[in-house]
Amino acid sequence: MTAEDSLQSARLAASGGTLSINLDALADNYRLVQSRTKAAVAACVKGDGYGLGIVPAARAFAHAGCEVFFVASADEGVELRAALPDVTIYVLNGLFSGSEAFFMAHNLRPSLSSLPEVREWARFAATMQGRVVPAALHVDTGIHRLGFAESELAEVATLAQSFPVSLVLSHLACADDPTHPLNAQQHSRFSAACRQLPAAPASLCNTAGVLLGANYHFDLVRPGIGLYGGNPFSTPGHPFKPVVTLSARIMRVSTIPAGESVGYGATFQTVAPTRVATLAAGYADGYFRALGTTDGRGLSVSIDGKMAPVIGRVSMDMITVDVSHLPEKQIKRGQFAELIGEKITIGDVGRAAGTIGYEVLTRLGYRYRRKYISQTGITPAA
Repeated sequence: MTAEDSLQSARLAASGGTLSINLDALADNYRLVQSRTKAAVAACVKGDGYGLGIVPAARAFAHAGCEVFFVASADEGVELRAALPDVTIYVLNGLFSGSEAFFMAHNLRPSLSSLPEVREWARFAATMQGRVVPAALHVDTGIHRLGFAESELAEVATLAQSFPVSLVLSHLACADDPTHPLNAQQHSRFSAACRQLPAAPASLCNTAGVLLGANYHFDLVRPGIGLYGGNPFSTPGHPFKPVVTLSARIMRVSTIPAGESVGYGATFQTVAPTRVATLAAGYADGYFRALGTTDGRGLSVSIDGKMAPVIGRVSMDMITVDVSHLPEKQIKRGQFAELIGEKITIGDVGRAAGTIGYEVLTRLGYRYRRKYISQTGITPAA
């Protein structure tokens, strides 16, 4: 073994946690969406690829055939452009005044959602001397965050004659509830808006929208959470493969007498001698403080396939779990406990923390050693 190999081995031994990301599962989830629609399939990679790395995630989707990507900010677009020079990239947060040349320099397409943005892009297009400056038009059909109101569409249509409109889009507010009446209302409003705007491909669906049915698909769907193995619905059950496994090392195993407390605030009190394993992960790593418990009846971790409940408060860098019921020889310092994986999904963590799987993924910190896995030759970087 070389000195460099020895140092690498020592570095792995020093790592307190590992986040394993299955690139093949990302690609398979993309193909699954393709199998559910006749529309073109884009990929949302905003939020640093939902916390898993924008470049590795995008490369997995590109490996599966994706050619259109959505990011939130222009800076995300620049990072993605460096990795995938030939794809189409839309910036959902749109255009800030004075940023037009930046978009042009990096071949990014803004999603224009207000009259000032359209006016600025039209003026910019007029200075380009024939160079193509495509943009998307974002219509508000009921979510009321971004997008043109119905009363603005006529002026938008006039201004948009100054540049190529490559996409018209809107966003579903309640697609995670297939029975919600707003879904059909937004579909109707979007169809009407498309008729008033320049002819262009149309896009309405997120992941949940894709699963609402073909009527919602239009020309392009843009899934997000499902690609990353998350459940787009509030009810259990979904068709997507899990993508991440999160493990943290056991730092110490100790036995605490009855009547003692564990963690900050002394919120957990032992009623009998209790064996406690301390793990190297905390809220600075995205393991929510809300996951702490006073009675051990909340979320558990998995150690050697056996569940161990979290006890006491989650602190910045560590959590404590009750391993009293597990064989002593099975629980060792340096061993890994699984925080997210086969037995504990991102949805399980989200529900226990009072949030959703989206936030769980995007909050995973950078102190974990990230391990990108592929059996099909997908590389996380160029």
